Amino acid sequence: MRVGLGLAALGRPGYINLQRDSHLTSRSVEGMQQQANKVIDALFQQSRSLSKEEKLIPWLDCARSYGLSEKFVGEFLRSNNVSPTDVYVSSKWGYTYVADWNVELGEGEPHEVKDHSLENFLKQVQETSEHIGEYVKLYQVHSATFDSGILTNTKVHEALSKCREEKGWKIGLSVSGPSQDELIREAMQIKVSGEQRLFDSVQCTYNILEQRPHDALIEAHESGMDIIIKEGLANGRTLSNPTLKELSSALNCQPDQLALAAILAQPFQPRVLSGSVTVDQLRSNLGSFYSIEDPESMSVAERLVSTAEGKEVLQKLMESCKMESEEYWDNRSALKWN
Repeated sequence: MRVGLGLAALGRPGYINLQRDSHLTSRSVEGMQQQANKVIDALFQQSRSLSKEEKLIPWLDCARSYGLSEKFVGEFLRSNNVSPTDVYVSSKWGYTYVADWNVELGEGEPHEVKDHSLENFLKQVQETSEHIGEYVKLYQVHSATFDSGILTNTKVHEALSKCREEKGWKIGLSVSGPSQDELIREAMQIKVSGEQRLFDSVQCTYNILEQRPHDALIEAHESGMDIIIKEGLANGRTLSNPTLKELSSALNCQPDQLALAAILAQPFQPRVLSGSVTVDQLRSNLGSFYSIEDPESMSVAERLVSTAEGKEVLQKLMESCKMESEEYWDNRSALKWN
């Protein structure tokens, strides 16, 4: 599926997405797992109902630091007898969840701790294998930065290449921060044994507000990398944008659908993750690329690239909403876990 479900907001009780209290009735382990099961099940149901000529494979994206996301996904898939060929699961290593299932922590205490060392990779790849190993198709470095050392650590590069060879998993990386474009270009140059490129995919923050990585994503796409977009709604911040509201009303669609469709319409042909925590949110997000109500009609994304009105809306939306990357990431850093 071009639109998948990210578990960042469903695998743990706290996250930075806006207005979580209005969507989650229980933050206990059992409550969060039940809610995750509902949304995952809805994704499978939608994939079946939307399948026409070709079979749609549900896509779930986890991480070691997304609380119990790998445990939740693994237990759901096994309890429902889902074959590894009938689901696409991606996950990430590099952060450790340390909040002990708390939403609010003491001043300065982190919810997750980054460690891109070889030792941590070997530890976390084993943990991922135990929870969802038979389902994983893609394993990603979580939030690569220049400071974390991952881009120059040849021992980790060799271990990642060995993981791909032995497990058959694709290897990717996710990037964050105002230098995402520079990170992508640097990662594209990394090769193992001077031959095969190390990274098969990149997961990047890109949306109507944060557009700086655009050119680098085109370069990555043209080089053969799989492009995955995270935080397409900017943790909910896009939904209050007046231009988005105005243009979605003109197109007779929901603001979240237009915001995600604007990403799907980009020339780097991305796959996009939904951060939904409810079935209704997921259904609406899927409406960005799929015609949920009327299978014979064009989806929002199709209208943006195929009709004169849609092309005009896309151009106006991207030009009007664009922010400076530094301001975007400063604002994101100010979001509180809730």
